[in-house]
Amino acid sequence: MYIVHNEDSKSDVFQRALCSAIRAIARKNSDEINISFGSDIPKLVGNEIQLPYPSHDLDSDDVSKVRGAADSLALRLRYHDEDAHSKSMPRGRKARQIFDVVEQVRIEAHGSEQMPGLADNLESALTEKCRMRGYQDISSPEEIPMAEAIGLLMREKLINRELPKNAQNVADLWRPWFETQLIDRLEDLLNNTSNQTAFAKILNELISDLDLNDEDFEDPNDADPQSEADAEQEENNDDGATQDGEQIEGETAEDSDSATSDETDISEMMDADPEISPSDGEQDADDSGNQPYLGNKDSNTVLENYKSYSIEFDEIIHAADLCDVDELNRLRQQLDQQLSHMQSIISKLANRLQRKLMARQVRSWQFDLDDGLLDTGRLSRVVTNPLHPLSYKQEKETKFRDTVVTLLIDNSGSMRGRPILVAAMSADILARTLERCGVKVEILGFTTRAWKGGQSRERWLVDGRPNNPGRLNDLRHIVYKSGDEPWRRARKNLGLMQKEGLLKENIDGEALLWAHSRLLQRHEERRILMVISDGAPVDDSTLSVNARNYLEQHLRDVIKNLETNSPVELLAIGIGHDVTRYYRKAVTLTDAEQLGGTMTEKLAELFDEELINA
Repeated sequence: MYIVHNEDSKSDVFQRALCSAIRAIARKNSDEINISFGSDIPKLVGNEIQLPYPSHDLDSDDVSKVRGAADSLALRLRYHDEDAHSKSMPRGRKARQIFDVVEQVRIEAHGSEQMPGLADNLESALTEKCRMRGYQDISSPEEIPMAEAIGLLMREKLINRELPKNAQNVADLWRPWFETQLIDRLEDLLNNTSNQTAFAKILNELISDLDLNDEDFEDPNDADPQSEADAEQEENNDDGATQDGEQIEGETAEDSDSATSDETDISEMMDADPEISPSDGEQDADDSGNQPYLGNKDSNTVLENYKSYSIEFDEIIHAADLCDVDELNRLRQQLDQQLSHMQSIISKLANRLQRKLMARQVRSWQFDLDDGLLDTGRLSRVVTNPLHPLSYKQEKETKFRDTVVTLLIDNSGSMRGRPILVAAMSADILARTLERCGVKVEILGFTTRAWKGGQSRERWLVDGRPNNPGRLNDLRHIVYKSGDEPWRRARKNLGLMQKEGLLKENIDGEALLWAHSRLLQRHEERRILMVISDGAPVDDSTLSVNARNYLEQHLRDVIKNLETNSPVELLAIGIGHDVTRYYRKAVTLTDAEQLGGTMTEKLAELFDEELINA
């Protein structure tokens, strides 16, 4: 047990204790395993474990989540043989996803049996993963991949523990199918959790019984003969991108000599080649003005290490075009019902902001002048000293620059449920408030058109899976309200954020460039971009075939470029996600309910800064 005397050292002591625990569980000494902190998503790369920073105050829930992630990766190092796993891997895409997910369940089931104290930590990590993905709000089996559902139900049976409450409904949706198709082989799997080879054989037989073994399989003989072996290896890795209760693993070529290493990610498969090829120019502007901002030639590195395999299938679409009028009306009514519970809280803050802005725009006074209106407030000076001259004042208009505010809202799957609802309500109230003050507001959202790759990935498959393809999913950028559109015309659009199936992956860097490029086309003197997000960029399809930090590094490059060179003021609000590591002006919230008040307060601070600098 560690006794901490210095309050500031708690986090450091916890990290050291956690590193010792990981090495003990994995049975690795310090020379065999390297542990670092800083990655938003826990992952295993070879013998290197990357973990999120624990909270500074060591909140008990946060500590349990970090410990659960660490335990899961340590168990994988101890009980998983990557060579045996690759040799047993089935062929079909869904088959590989199921194989990966259930293998991780086996690892954690065996580890929990050997070390029962780990089970609570693993459950905490699973609870957090389910919360971030909005499992509690899923209402139909189609909203969750088969592999994830099987992983949850296998975990329930093999570890013999109830699933977290936020995963129960997902399990219940798939339970009838699961008990019909898979229940007969559970006993065999349960008896072989300590034997990876025997377990894999039984699992392959089970997958074969489901007729998934050849689904989405591509004959490697169709590929370039020179890269046949690499293509087969890449197929096992790239298409195996999936998600399980704690982590997913992958393996890829690490360099040009094809040295291999495996990488495991607690929530996504992020298998990658660290070498990133320069852009092919596919990131150029399109007719929609999606032009990356580069303030000077030195900042061109933003594009050099990032590209899109295809932008043909990307879309910039107005919210009203994503569903029919009746559904849009229904979704708006649902939003209005929720607004009634939150209106008073945010409205008080919004009205305070409005009074501040309106007072600043109307007038101010100059005092101690030689002519103008008599300043009666200073007559007392004349009474006490008759020789003191009379004081006059004049009214003047305060300089208030024309301003436009863009709210860029993360529309990823992890925002499902309360976070996206609060974001929609907050944007609605702020848009009304700022419009009354003469401040233009634009509301934008960003997601992808498909889970785990869309038509871009299909084209990449047809093209023979070239290495380092770059972004490999189809973007969907949504305009809920344009800057010049009155709130009354756009109000219905905000209800769309609640639409089932809308929220998918998030590629933040390109979304930031898109929103920024729209602001640059505005005529207002002052332009503010507020980003609202609950996580780092994640897209299974892209991260399975590029460097593990491909999207995150692009986001960092974009932010650095905009903060250094752009006239746009950039502000970020993270919901349960530390955005202060990315943005200079940022705040992190632990609860989505704080969003409306924080948005209002931060905008007020920006306008206060303008008054001070005026």
